[in-house]
Amino acid sequence: MTAQPMPARRSVAKVALTASAGAAIEWYDFFIYGTAAALVFPRLFFPADLPPYVAQIAAFSTFAVGFVARPFGGVLFGHFGDLFGRKRALSVALLVMGVATTCVGLLPSYATAGVLAPLLLVVLRFLQGLAVGGQWGGAALLAIESAPSHRQGFYGSFVQIGVPIGVVLANSVFLIAGLVLSHEAFVEWGWRIPFLLSIVLIGVGFYVHLRLEEPQAFEEAAAVAGEAGDRPRSPLVEVLKNHWGNVLLAGGAFIANNTCFYVAITYAVAYGSMTVGAPESVMLAAVMIGSIVMIPVLIACGALSDRYGRRGIFMWGAVLSGLWGFAMFPLIQTGSPIAITAAIGVELVLISLMYGPQAALFAELFPVKVRYSGASLGYQIGAVFGGGFAPIIATALFAHFQSTWSIAAYLFAMCMVSLVSVAILALRAARETRRAGQGGAR
Repeated sequence: MTAQPMPARRSVAKVALTASAGAAIEWYDFFIYGTAAALVFPRLFFPADLPPYVAQIAAFSTFAVGFVARPFGGVLFGHFGDLFGRKRALSVALLVMGVATTCVGLLPSYATAGVLAPLLLVVLRFLQGLAVGGQWGGAALLAIESAPSHRQGFYGSFVQIGVPIGVVLANSVFLIAGLVLSHEAFVEWGWRIPFLLSIVLIGVGFYVHLRLEEPQAFEEAAAVAGEAGDRPRSPLVEVLKNHWGNVLLAGGAFIANNTCFYVAITYAVAYGSMTVGAPESVMLAAVMIGSIVMIPVLIACGALSDRYGRRGIFMWGAVLSGLWGFAMFPLIQTGSPIAITAAIGVELVLISLMYGPQAALFAELFPVKVRYSGASLGYQIGAVFGGGFAPIIATALFAHFQSTWSIAAYLFAMCMVSLVSVAILALRAARETRRAGQGGAR
């Protein structure tokens, strides 16, 4: 009898690791597009007579399409995930991402297909955004709802490490391809290799669909709702009607994380290489080292949130990430590889204080029957207003003020938005606990 819990733990670990693998490859797919948009898309998918900066802006605009699509993905997959199950929605999201990314690697160039080439590129990027918008909620809830209540932060963090693993994989594949191939070969056909490798994600999607089970928490909630006739026809409508405050606060909580992350891995790299004059390889290496360190820190922060609470750790992360912004850019300005690595690495570690407990925190904000829709929508709202615009805003601030202090102040302000959002969530939770206690006392 005492040996029965062990298979359950192994089952939870299998679910968490599978969700982590799917998330890692999904984010790899999302990030390789950004790298390709910087390196090869301007000359391949747009007219040759365009000025280089115009072609670059056009390529980055297609990259931004993915961010615009993410809330729609959260809504779409959240709806089906709440109605028909987490694993079904997640497996479809993984399949859509795998197919879309693989097809990018098969696209004809502008020289071959004319205006059809960039149009197809935009369509596939939109599909990528839809998929990543739906993937996070499915992967996070599959892991969290399969875990015991006292380990949900720990198992939820395995989905969160998909982001740094995706960054490392994307940068590594492009770096290896660039080293092995000549520049001409890389531009002509080598850039397609990272995209074609994404066919692996299709296999992960089928594995999730065929081999994983729905979380017991979801099945029990669906059964109870079905018997009571309380199953929502539209989870999104119910979330916006009854839980809109938590959706907005979840989005506000994620703004700091996403803003600081994309400034650290994109704008800081551009600033260090183009303005400071540090070698691009040093900047990219700093991002990779910081991302590698981020992986165990995320898991540790998730585990600590099980013991000490999600909100306190999250709030410390918001404060420290905002303050570190004032040190990050002066360290980059030294041009020292060690200082640059410390600047970016410490920021990514501090971000982990927020991102590690986030999956479990967001899951706890919504009832099971609308949890996929609520958590996904809050996450993707924060992604659009945080990461989607952060590099552009940072670039504009530096162009206007000619100082990185304005960027640091921007990061700090975004961190204060998240701090206040989580503080309000903490006050709401405390008030609900008091009401529950008073009701029990009666």
